[in-house]
Amino acid sequence: MGLVNHTVVTHFILLGIPNTDGLQTILFFTFLVFYLCTLLSNLLILSAIFTDRSLHTPMYFFLCNLAVLDIGIPSISTPKLLAILWSQNRVIWLGGCMSQVFFGHFMGSTECLLYTVMAYDRYVAICHPLRYLLIMNWRVCALLAAATWIASSIHSAILTSLTFTLPYCGSNVVDYFLCDIFPLAKLACADTHVIETVTVANNGLVPITCFLLILASYARILFSLLKMNSAIAWHKAASTCSSHLAVVMLLFGPCFLMYTQPQLSNVLVTPVQIFAIVVAPVLNPVIYTLRNKEVKAALRKLTRTHMLAH
Repeated sequence: MGLVNHTVVTHFILLGIPNTDGLQTILFFTFLVFYLCTLLSNLLILSAIFTDRSLHTPMYFFLCNLAVLDIGIPSISTPKLLAILWSQNRVIWLGGCMSQVFFGHFMGSTECLLYTVMAYDRYVAICHPLRYLLIMNWRVCALLAAATWIASSIHSAILTSLTFTLPYCGSNVVDYFLCDIFPLAKLACADTHVIETVTVANNGLVPITCFLLILASYARILFSLLKMNSAIAWHKAASTCSSHLAVVMLLFGPCFLMYTQPQLSNVLVTPVQIFAIVVAPVLNPVIYTLRNKEVKAALRKLTRTHMLAH
């Protein structure tokens, strides 16, 4: 049999956000403001935690990891999205496309796992307060954080390698605003059943498992509080868990809506993706800052120090 002459795809063309003709300028400045606010707010939180020794605790160690993710997630695709909106520069080279797929799934998976670890940290803090520092020592915290990043990198490497071992020999126009597995799989000139099945299984398994573990942690917390029957304990639990619960709902709420309403999934997928990439990373530091007296105090101290230095 003769070899089939396939053209090797070296770049892709991103069509951008659908149904936004005439809104490019408004969307550009909106996304730019969100992106700059995301960078500034998360960098401020990182600076406050690093400079204030009273915040060198396991909870804030994991919050630093979350701030790094909130800087990284929008940085994967927002600059390219801004270029599409401003200058209609829709071309993305193969290496850039591979980077978007890998880091998108890498950081998304890390975020799910990190929220699970943070839920476990809250469980230990509330249910085993006397043994908290013994259980959540720095070695354990470092191992848990490293495990989330390493496991996510392996998970993402598998999905990315499966995606880009497919032959792309036809159209290179991606009907989306970023490179992702399903829009790319539509362009492959080969059977994509395996990659689609693996992607659905992996992308469904990771968040569902994490969500169930988070529910289990909070069920144990609720059970312990009911046994204590103490107003002080309830207040402490509310102050330490409410921020985490809020950001968990920001992450899992839209995904839950998509998976439970299949008829809306095609309509919701783009808004949910934009919300996760552009909006959520700036809401997370706002939630943690506005509801956390220690972080607000550290930010005020950082601001005073900066003003005195100048």
